[in-house]
Amino acid sequence: MKAATGHSPIELDRFIHEPARLLLVSNLAVVDEADFVYLSARTGLTAGNISSHMSRLEQAGYVRIEKSFVGKRPRTTYALTEPGRSAFDRYREQVGGLLGSGG
Repeated sequence: MKAATGHSPIELDRFIHEPARLLLVSNLAVVDEADFVYLSARTGLTAGNISSHMSRLEQAGYVRIEKSFVGKRPRTTYALTEPGRSAFDRYREQVGGLLGSGG
């Protein structure tokens, strides 16, 4: 199906396009890795939201999750995988094209 402009509609990556996941991925895109505390402070998302969305992103192959201990305290770190970075770059290009085509 063609859009009214005659162009095919853009298929945005639904794993990234969901608002909370977009927030998480965009925060991970600017660092090598981030721990739970950093993402929680930056996004304002709850522990359950971060965990749930990161699990979905991990299943998609976009995020690597590592669990470890610092002393006796658990530490979870997250990082975008190469496919995750590529998917986010594509997403940004698609959205940029949509927003930049106003006239």
